[in-house]
Amino acid sequence: MLAKGKTWSPTRREQDVLEVLWTGEKPMTASEIVNANPELTMNTVQAVLRKLLGQKIIEVADIVYSGTVLSRSYRPLISHDEFISSQFSQDLERLNKTISKPSLLKTLFDAEKDRDRVKAEIEELEQMLDEYRKKLQ
Repeated sequence: MLAKGKTWSPTRREQDVLEVLWTGEKPMTASEIVNANPELTMNTVQAVLRKLLGQKIIEVADIVYSGTVLSRSYRPLISHDEFISSQFSQDLERLNKTISKPSLLKTLFDAEKDRDRVKAEIEELEQMLDEYRKKLQ
C-alpha cells in the first residue's frame, strides 16, 4: 500500500506490468509477464520490475524455476483498488485547485444516465453530509 501522503505517477509501462500482476492468479516471473502482454519486451519488463521494486510497489514473492533457470517471481504490494484510489486522490487534489466540490458533484451527476442510481447516491451523500455536520459541531 502506498504510504499516506506519498504520491506516485506511474508510467504507462509500469501500469501495463502491474495490470498483468493484478490479473495473474499467482506471482509471476518476468517472462510470464511478457507472455501475458506481448506489447512488452523483456528489457522493458525487467527495467520496470527493478523500478517498482525500488519504489516498494512490488516484492519478490519467490525464487522459482522458469524452464531450467532460477527466476524471481513478483507480486504487487498494493491492490488494484488501492492503486485506483491513490490515483483518484491525486487527481482530486489537482482538481480541487481548479473546481469546487459542488461543481464536481454536479458534473458527476450530470454524466450519470440512470436516474434511480442518482437518487440513491444523493440519499447516500445526504447521510454522509449529516455525519460530517455532526463531526464539525
